Amino acid sequence: MDPEIQKMKEVVLVYLDRSGGLQKFVHDCKKYNDSKQSYAVYRFIISINPSDIAELDATLGNYILHNPLQAAQIFQSVCFVAIKTLSLIEQLQTEAQISILLKPTHLPPLPSYVLSLSAYPFNYTSQRFYMSEGIVIAMGTVTKYTQGARFLCTEETCPFSEGRFRCIRVHCPGATESATVRTDFVCSLCSSPLQEDMKFRVLGDKQVVEMIDAKILNALKGYSTDKSHFRIQAFTLFLRDELANKMTIGNHYRIIGIPACVQNGLQATACIEVNSVKLYKPNGPSFVSENFKYLLSLTSSSRWRFTAVLANIFASQVVPPGTYNTLKLAILLSLVQTCEKENADYLDLLIMTSDTLVIDRLLNYSLCLLPRGIRHPPSSDIFPSVSKDKHGTGSASIQACSAVLAKGGICYIGDLSSYKKDKLELLQSVLESRTTTVFIPGKKYGEEADQQVTISVQTNFWSFVDVDSSSKKHIQKENFLIGQMDVSLIPVNLVDGFGLLIYNEFPSCRLSSPVVHQILKKAINPEAMLYKASHQFRTQDYEEFILFARNLYVELSSEAESLIQGYYLASRRVRRDSIHGSTLSASALKILISLAKAHAKLSLRQTVLEEDAVIAILLLESSLTLKHGTSALCVAPNPVFPFDLSDESSLQQRDIYLMQCHHQLLKFIAAYSPGIHINTNEE
Repeated sequence: MDPEIQKMKEVVLVYLDRSGGLQKFVHDCKKYNDSKQSYAVYRFIISINPSDIAELDATLGNYILHNPLQAAQIFQSVCFVAIKTLSLIEQLQTEAQISILLKPTHLPPLPSYVLSLSAYPFNYTSQRFYMSEGIVIAMGTVTKYTQGARFLCTEETCPFSEGRFRCIRVHCPGATESATVRTDFVCSLCSSPLQEDMKFRVLGDKQVVEMIDAKILNALKGYSTDKSHFRIQAFTLFLRDELANKMTIGNHYRIIGIPACVQNGLQATACIEVNSVKLYKPNGPSFVSENFKYLLSLTSSSRWRFTAVLANIFASQVVPPGTYNTLKLAILLSLVQTCEKENADYLDLLIMTSDTLVIDRLLNYSLCLLPRGIRHPPSSDIFPSVSKDKHGTGSASIQACSAVLAKGGICYIGDLSSYKKDKLELLQSVLESRTTTVFIPGKKYGEEADQQVTISVQTNFWSFVDVDSSSKKHIQKENFLIGQMDVSLIPVNLVDGFGLLIYNEFPSCRLSSPVVHQILKKAINPEAMLYKASHQFRTQDYEEFILFARNLYVELSSEAESLIQGYYLASRRVRRDSIHGSTLSASALKILISLAKAHAKLSLRQTVLEEDAVIAILLLESSLTLKHGTSALCVAPNPVFPFDLSDESSLQQRDIYLMQCHHQLLKFIAAYSPGIHINTNEE
């Protein structure tokens, strides 16, 4: 035996003993031995720490990293000797029956160990470990594959025709099913045909997954300041056995695996045989820019001023400061209420507008402030769909669409009135349940029974309705209540599904002169910075601010909770009719809490105060007025920004106005929800 191989075997034994791997191996052997059943292949998973191995023996460490299939044979030999010496598995006959899967805990943080899914060339011939990361865009159903099989020689006089485990076929990374099980294998001793002994075939689970580089998100935003060009291509991952169903569609993962090339007819597909999977969650920034800190200190005298100034100057690259303030505040609130938690506080926006071009630009710009802001292309599906797997298995493959790719972000679906009835009904169902169900007919995809797969949809939805075009498509109602808008083109339940209904301040018939000025200037020079705010608060500053703010954990104070509950109960009593009961949807309380938490985050606070609750109530009441008409609370048409914010005195005036609104709100609660106790400030 090669002395170097012998030395590596000794190091393997030492490492297994020191790392606890030997104890785990003995435990796994006991499970096989207790079953008293003979297998063609006994599969063992051994966890490897490359750093610890390299300290013991650099040669073995290098061998594991760069020749993992050959390194597995060294571990196989050591494990076989251990089994025979310690009599761990009585049924085991030959070394070939042992299948070893080495799982490195990590790889060296060097560029040569990173496999980029967008870089060229894609090195799939080296058959060594690489680390890669990307987003899952398609997932197949779990099917079976052959881990190993025993073959016998058909020639009766041949020693290999006896019932011993001499001819064993074991799956290797990247190999197809035909590489493990075929009818044209021949005996290595007498060249007679081999025949599989079906009693000893060992099956495992297999799942085919499509993953793509995270750079795809930049291409799906519809607008981006990043002008770089890059190549994007999806790659196939094979998840086997314990890794099946370890991935979720739409999630971002880091994987370790061995690249390979799979032949399917005349086509060759580059793929990765996955060895380990880890969910990737990038850390948000731990700071905000100095300009935002300075602005926060300047506005510290009032708990309403910081967010007011923030909304006033937001998106000055797209719309002039001071325009669309209510909409811009709603956008900022929706942006900071984005996360990937199961029971997150969502905040969806539906905008009624005549200025579709300006609103579209504003929403597109805002999308790019999040890592996952997706502009839905009208030609594709909003929610996941099913297609046949393209790798020849014939099984079903679930394709991720805009809503799933926008996980933890925003899905901007454009003009709502352009969608057909079935799409709107599906959207309504998703807004209510935050899940979507994919139906997989078993007969079509080679399964015995039909399947239903439920997929979580963790994103905020943005959309708008063109008031001018919608009014031409149907006859408007005449019996409107005061403050009510005609939204009858869209189903009532769908409108209620959106957290906020907003009507922007400037209809196209009377565009403000600053907006016209900016549109003309930008048409002449798209890169021009027209306002001082654009220099002081750059797009990158807003990106960092939003990522920081959305990661804040906020809690409701008892005062804010009482105010929200009091308003909700009073509104349910006030907003009702004799036929349908209360017109306030059951989700209104969730929306109120979500708005209040978002305003606290936007103010960089971790406690929701009464001031946050006041803004939340005014925004929701304005939305309800557009849907159902005014109530006894009787808020102004633009309650959060009743006048322009041009200087400090206008901010002071706004504070006084909001205090009056707060006092009016307390009176409203006392009149229509007398059971709620709220501490009032006599001052």
